[in-house]
Amino acid sequence: MNRIIICLIISDILIISAFGLILPIFAIFVKEGVTGGSIVAAGLASSIFLLTKSIIQLPLSIYIDSKRKKLSFLIAGTFLIVLVPIVYAFSPSINFIFLAQVVYGLGAATAYPAWFSLFTMHLDRKHRGFEWALWSTGIGLGTALTAYVGARLAEVIGFKNLFFIVSGLSFIGMLVLFFISKRYLKDVEKIEKHLIPRFHK
Repeated sequence: MNRIIICLIISDILIISAFGLILPIFAIFVKEGVTGGSIVAAGLASSIFLLTKSIIQLPLSIYIDSKRKKLSFLIAGTFLIVLVPIVYAFSPSINFIFLAQVVYGLGAATAYPAWFSLFTMHLDRKHRGFEWALWSTGIGLGTALTAYVGARLAEVIGFKNLFFIVSGLSFIGMLVLFFISKRYLKDVEKIEKHLIPRFHK
């Protein structure tokens, strides 16, 4: 297993597990923690995230596929995701939560295609199933653990402090991406350029 796969898995586990801290309490926060919040508003906020990501992701993924600097897109999208819990923490009204969800959707739409592209390109031919399973198991276990921990932390330290923790863990996940070897990326870029040169600018 090469360094790129390891870094991508660790980064994703940290970020997804961090947001797992919010999952069990997000609706409660929206209902009780911001002006104009309600259970319906929490459902609408989730829909805004999913719609934003879904609408933007397909055309953006085509653009990302045409570029070699996929790591840059991954880091940029991840940075937007890191900002989302900070916006939650300082949101005075439900409109700021909706705005945060748009940012979240844009970040996810940018990061996910780049992450999947890099991960797929660097899979070991003999261990593709294992490496995908390792990623899936890692985020599954991480989310299972943080779902409980997040609820307990929200009860003990409050929503705002919990959001700071989520942002901090996500930021560490983003930093892991900077350990990806440029040498490996250059080798893959050469392969890509040889296989589909007409897509690259």
